[in-house]
Order: sequence, then C-alpha cells, then structure tokens
Amino acid sequence: MEEGNDPIVTVRTNQSRVFPHRLLQLLVAFLLLCLAFSAVSIYTIRYSGVQSAVPSVLQSFKPCVEELTSLEGWIRPPSNLLHTMTDKELFWRASYAPRIKKYPFARVPKIAFMFLTKGPLPLAPLWERFFKGHEGLYSIYIHSLPSFQADFPSSSVFYNRRIPSQISEWGKMSMCDAERRLLANALLDISNEWFVLVSESCIPLYNFSVIYHYIMKSKHSFVGAFDDPGPYGRGRYNFNMAPEVNITQWRKGSQWFELNRKLAIYIVEDTIFYPKFYEFCKPACYVDEHYFPTMLTIQAGSLLANRSITWVDWSRGGPHPATFGKSDVTEPFLKRLLEGQSCLYNNQPSSVCFLFARKFAPNALEPLLLVAPKYFGY
Repeated sequence: MEEGNDPIVTVRTNQSRVFPHRLLQLLVAFLLLCLAFSAVSIYTIRYSGVQSAVPSVLQSFKPCVEELTSLEGWIRPPSNLLHTMTDKELFWRASYAPRIKKYPFARVPKIAFMFLTKGPLPLAPLWERFFKGHEGLYSIYIHSLPSFQADFPSSSVFYNRRIPSQISEWGKMSMCDAERRLLANALLDISNEWFVLVSESCIPLYNFSVIYHYIMKSKHSFVGAFDDPGPYGRGRYNFNMAPEVNITQWRKGSQWFELNRKLAIYIVEDTIFYPKFYEFCKPACYVDEHYFPTMLTIQAGSLLANRSITWVDWSRGGPHPATFGKSDVTEPFLKRLLEGQSCLYNNQPSSVCFLFARKFAPNALEPLLLVAPKYFGY
C-alpha cells in the first residue's frame, strides 16, 4: 500500500510547481495587454478624440474673439455696440481705410444717423416712421449721458444702438469728443458712407428716399464754415494756435454736419489740430463751433459745401436757437420750412436746401405725426 501511494504524491508535487509558473505567465500577459490598451487609448484621445470633439464644441459655442479668416469677418459690422475699447483704441481702429477704392463685394452704401442726446428721444415715433421700410440703407448710433438707461422695445430701430458714452458739455471739447466717438463707432461699419449728426430735437423734412439720394449724390460734405471777422468769429482766435492754424484759416459754423467717409476719417484720425483746440479754444471760444469747420477747411476745403442742411431759427436772439412746441406746428410755419429757399447743390441752383430742422420740443410730436404724411412725405 505504501509503495502505491508514492506516485500520487509525486504527481501532485509537480502540478503544484507548474501551476504558479503558468499563473505568473498569465499575469504578465494581462499586464502587457493592459499597458498596450492604455497606450492605444491615450493615443486615440490625443490625436483623434480631442480633434473630433473641438468642431462639435465650436458649433455650439461661439468664441468671444473670432479669427478673421474670411472677408465676411472683416466687413461684418459689430454685433454689439457696447465694446470695451478706450477712445484712443477706438479712433485708431476706426482710422483704418482700404487703399483700393473698388470693393471686392456687393457693397450697399448706408447713411449713419448719429443721435447726440442727453437722454430720451422724445421724437422717436416720428423717426421710426421715417426709417420704416428702408432697412439696409441706414445705421443708427446714440451717444447719451452714461447714466441714461434706454428702454426702447426690441422692435424699435433704436433698440441696442447706444454706444459707450461719456459726459459732454456744450461749448467744451467734450462735445467734440462725443461727436468723434459717434463717427468712430459708425466707421467700424464699412458700409456706412455718409454720417449725419442730429439731436433729440431734430426732425427730417423729407421722406427717407429723398434724403438718401440727396446726400448720396452730393459732391460735397455739408459743413458750415465761414470767416466771421467779428468778435464771435476771429475775436475768439488765440495766436498760440499758429502755425498749425493761422487767423486767416479760422472758421466758424454749426456743429450739425453731414460728412462723407473720407472726411469722417480725417476727423477721427486727427492728432495735429486737436491739441491746439483743446488747449487754446475754451469758453468764450466755443470749440464745437470752430474745431471741425477750421480743420476741414484747411485739409479739404474744396470738398465742403460751406453750408448746413439742418434748419434752425436764430431770429429770437440769445445763445441758443428757438425751440418750437405744439402750438408752433402750423401750416404757415411748415411752408416756411420747406418753401422759398435758394442754395447751390453740386454747384447748381437748388430750391431744396434743408433736409432736417431743429429745435422741436417733446410736445410737438403729436402735431408733427399728423402733418408728416402731407408735408414731409412719410
């Protein structure tokens, strides 16, 4: 019996020695397989997974800063007017101008209507009617007091059209700064060809089509610039402004202008005349009446019509023009605005001399809305 047990013991001992060896081989093979799988997974994530994930993320997420990889990126106007640029940065960006005059895309020239206001636009319903049906031919920009919060409905042409604004004071350089700020923001839209400055008390005297074609076909920009030898003209000149500005070049005019794109860039890019006017034209030198008329006369006098197309009434005297209220909107008054005029348009006689008028009080809105279809054509 004992001899019969020996082979059994020997077999079990050999099996116990072989089993750990095979187990070790399996474990090593498993570890190698895991390492190989991990390596393949990492490679896949790095070079396949991430790259395939990026396009899907970009489709659902629009970055704050887009790369300008196509012409569309260059010519598309800003979607949000409330940018974070300083004036210095804004003017530098707005002074960009293409050297090739022919545009490589179907450009429809627009008029930028720039509203310089303290706050609300009480005559907005009249302007809404004026703009209706002419989308794509105009842009709107509003400069108001920084504290003003506009409440235009989303259906309004004025909705979200306010630009970053600062306090501006009548007769001071801050007023010209506001006008330059409006021009610079409007220049960011490459399709804006003309730039019209209006206030909250301005109204259009003709329908949109008449005004659009009158301005677009003009060979001259409408800036009042005349040599006033009296105390309120040359009398405000400071001889420290020479040699950049001589007294014979000193001009005076209304602050309400209509400029083409070329002259708008002249104003925004100016670093020669601005310091002189900033330092040496302070009340009783009212810089908003002299800076642009003088600078543009020196730089591009032949391109100016030397008249304004915004009607005002100075007959009542005082430092400001007359303001017209509800009781003033009568048939004789309207005929006075529209008839009996004579001026030069493209060097030819014309009876259409004013396209806008001011100043109108808020209570004039209702009668103006009633007479606009008959007298103004909108």
